[in-house]
Amino acid sequence: MRQSLYKPLGITFLALGAAGLVLPVLPTTPFVLLAAWFFARSSEQWHQRLLASELFGPMIRNWEERRCVSLRAKCVGIGSMIVAGSASIIFALSSPWARIATALLMLTGALVLGSIRTCACETDATKRDSLQ
Repeated sequence: MRQSLYKPLGITFLALGAAGLVLPVLPTTPFVLLAAWFFARSSEQWHQRLLASELFGPMIRNWEERRCVSLRAKCVGIGSMIVAGSASIIFALSSPWARIATALLMLTGALVLGSIRTCACETDATKRDSLQ
């Protein structure tokens, strides 16, 4: 039952996370972390693929090992939402309701991402020691 339900949910959340890379109102990080959680419980192969990903792997490992997100991931996520979302509000949307809805979605995404604990910086020595 888990595999038949969790794997499609993992794929769905991964797709939403990938969409969040280009859509200003969708945060990528929470969706990718949800996808990793579902894959860890349904498909070791898909989970390992995510962990091996240069784009998503470090973020997922930070979350699984330390329950945190890097400051860089937070800044990139919130910054891209602000830049692209503001451009959408100013140039692409004419309806005041659509502008308000977009701003609220951006605010929600920023609050969710901001509420996740930030990882402490690792020094090069710490990284080197962890590889040995």
